[in-house]
Amino acid sequence: MNEQTLSRRLERVAAYVPQGARLADIGSDHGFLPVALMLRGVIEAGVAGEVAQVPFASAQRTVSRNGLEASVAVRLADGLAAIEPQDRITVVSLCGMGGDTMCAILQAGPQRLAGVTRLVLQPNGGERELRQWLAGNGYRIVHEELLRENRFDYEIIVAEPGRAVYTAQQLYFGPLLMQEKSAAFLGKWQRMLRQKQHTLANFQRARGAVPQAKIDDFNQQVGWITQLLA
Repeated sequence: MNEQTLSRRLERVAAYVPQGARLADIGSDHGFLPVALMLRGVIEAGVAGEVAQVPFASAQRTVSRNGLEASVAVRLADGLAAIEPQDRITVVSLCGMGGDTMCAILQAGPQRLAGVTRLVLQPNGGERELRQWLAGNGYRIVHEELLRENRFDYEIIVAEPGRAVYTAQQLYFGPLLMQEKSAAFLGKWQRMLRQKQHTLANFQRARGAVPQAKIDDFNQQVGWITQLLA
């Protein structure tokens, strides 16, 4: 993968960045996403934010290699601190980190989201918590997608400012994903049902070593998944 040929996962993330956007990609790693979108003429300007020195240097090299220093800024900063007022950012992307980490990043810098009209999020786990944070902080989910790549399931959640109320099941499965019920989505939850049932069987063998609240939570999840797949 490079800025010329994105992974399938990043290609699907890129598809949700509107033409003419000013993009801040937080946790940008090599900076492939903003550079690819700049080379394609999709975005007007980009920021690649990284908190760690090694990926920050990688992103700098990607930008420099493509002669984009004037249009894609690479910044060593924690989370949304990479965004400066003069950037006039309209879209923020966060990819490849846990949903809990995304919540913490978004929670820590709400003032830097002023003027942002879209969040494009690709969490690695913690999707339920992320949806809960979005709904509780003035965002509604406008697109969702699930894809399987290299034996992993990835969810993409696109949110925009607005009000929305979701049920517990919608937060768990994704309100739009559970409506669409794509083949990838059904495949994921068939696998998850087997995993949850296996875990519950292990809980039973543990004979009291597992808190009842945890067993109840897993039983509820198994019930939801069974109902979804019925």
